[in-house]
Amino acid sequence: MAKKKEAENISAHISYREGTYSATATKHGVDNVPTDEHLEVMKVTAEKLFEPLREFVGGAIRVNSFYRSEDLNALLKGGARRSQHMNGEALDLDALGGRSNAEMFMIIKDQLDFDQLIWEGGNNSEPEWVHVSYVSEKKNRKQILKMVRKGSGISYRLFDGCKTCS
Repeated sequence: MAKKKEAENISAHISYREGTYSATATKHGVDNVPTDEHLEVMKVTAEKLFEPLREFVGGAIRVNSFYRSEDLNALLKGGARRSQHMNGEALDLDALGGRSNAEMFMIIKDQLDFDQLIWEGGNNSEPEWVHVSYVSEKKNRKQILKMVRKGSGISYRLFDGCKTCS
């Protein structure tokens, strides 16, 4: 069954391997195989978020994290206990040339339907990466946050804009 899944693409521009790969999972021998239900959710998330964003960006976008098994999520520093990654509802993304992460963040904010959008790390001009999730048209909260590092801790607060975004 796993081989059949591996042959599938999640969407036109996300392979199964890209959506499930984790160096941490490989290093620790953790199974990061989504159930059929999770895979279907991943396909909706990709259709509603990733593919339209890729069209707006006009080029490739790196998927840093998509699906995470419970065991993998528990290993990750900062892996929330109820992470939407464990349901296949969340993506961590990095721009690859066509646009900056800040521009990508603003495209999502202004153009796409989402549940949660997070400016992850970086500074006031550019996030290190962008976290975005999708649940459903009816359940999406449109919550926009900014991750803030303070010492060794991480907190989240409401997004209050960025210096270079329009």
